Amino acid sequence: MEPTLLLNATYEPLKVVDWRKAVTLWCQGKVEVIDVYEREVCSVSLALKLPSVIRLLRYITIKRNFNLVPFSRANIYARDDYTCQYCGSGFSPDKLTFDHMIPVRYGGRKDWENIVTACVRCNRRKGGRTPAEAGMAVIRAPRRPIRPATVRIAVGLRDTPESWRDYLYWNLQFDDR
Repeated sequence: MEPTLLLNATYEPLKVVDWRKAVTLWCQGKVEVIDVYEREVCSVSLALKLPSVIRLLRYITIKRNFNLVPFSRANIYARDDYTCQYCGSGFSPDKLTFDHMIPVRYGGRKDWENIVTACVRCNRRKGGRTPAEAGMAVIRAPRRPIRPATVRIAVGLRDTPESWRDYLYWNLQFDDR
C-alpha cells in the first residue's frame, strides 16, 4: 500500500511510515492528517482515505547523530537510486542485491565505501572478484551519504509522491553523487 510521510510538529520531514502506523498514530491522537491519497481502506463501520502526509502534534527533538544514515540494504539501494552500479539499469528493490567491491575473501569490509547496488545478473558475473578482475567498472564510487542529501533514502522510494513535495527541502542537493 501507500507510504506516509511523517513530519515533525514544525513540518520538518522525519521519516516514512507505512499507512497502518500512520492510521494508528492518528487514532491515538498523536498526529494530524495533512494530505491523503485517493485510495481508501474500509472496515465494517468506517471508510478512511489513506494518509499521504501526517504531522506530529508535539515536537520531538532529533537525536544528535541524526545526520548519520544507518547502514542497511535499503539505504544502499536508495543511495544508488535503485540502479545497478555496473550496468546502469534501474530495478525495484526485490530485483537488486548488494555487492562487495573488494570481496570479503580479500579483506573487503561491509561498509558504505565498499558496498554497491547490483542487479543479480551483474553480481553473478562479477562473482567473488574485484571489478577490475571481472573486467567491470563501477558507475559511481560508493561513499557514505549524509542526512540532508538522503530524504530519498529515508523515503525509500524511487518516485516521490506529489503530495510530499511541499514538505521536502528542494533547495538542497538531493543527488549525493
